[in-house]
Amino acid sequence: MAILLLEDGRVESDLSEIVRELALVGVYLKHYDPGTSLLFANLLEQDVLNALEKDYIVELHNSVFEFLQQENGSLWCDLLNVHPGVPNLQMLLDTYSRYHTHTAAEPLYVLAGEMIFGFVRPDGSQIQLLVQSQDYISIPPGVEHWCSLTAALKFKAVRYFPSAEGWVPNYTGTQLSDSLNK
Repeated sequence: MAILLLEDGRVESDLSEIVRELALVGVYLKHYDPGTSLLFANLLEQDVLNALEKDYIVELHNSVFEFLQQENGSLWCDLLNVHPGVPNLQMLLDTYSRYHTHTAAEPLYVLAGEMIFGFVRPDGSQIQLLVQSQDYISIPPGVEHWCSLTAALKFKAVRYFPSAEGWVPNYTGTQLSDSLNK
C-alpha cells in the first residue's frame, strides 16, 4: 500500500489521507487487490521475462482491469519490467529521476516491487509517494513530477498509453527539495 512523505517530515500511510494530499496536485491513486497476481506469481518473481510471458501478464491483467483502459482512454499498454540486469538501467533512471511533465496522462498499475514519485504542490512544496504492489496511479498531463526505483531496483507495472508517442518527458528544471532528499 502507498506511503506519502511530506516536506515537513511527516509520513502518511492512511490511504484516504494520501488520496486527499494527492488531489491537491491532481494525481489519482487507488489500491486494487483482485488476487490476479496469484495467477502469475512465479512470473512476478522472475527478473527476466520473454515476450510471451510479458504478453500473458498484460493480457490477464487487462481481462480483469479492462475498466482501467476505458477509464483513462488508453490506446495501448505494456509491461514495464525493471530489474538490476536491465540494459541501460542507468539511462532509464536518469531519464525519469528529474522533474518533468508529460503532454498525456501517465497511468500505471503496480504488479510487483515499488517505485517513488515526487510531486510539486501548487504552493511550491514537494511530496514523495511510494507506490507498491496493487497500487494504481494516474498522473494527469502537465503535473510536475519525477520517479525513481527504490534500492531493490525491482519493479513491474502495466503502463497505459493514451497517445501513440507514449510518455515523453518535458524537463522543468525544478530541483528536488533538500528536506526530502535526506
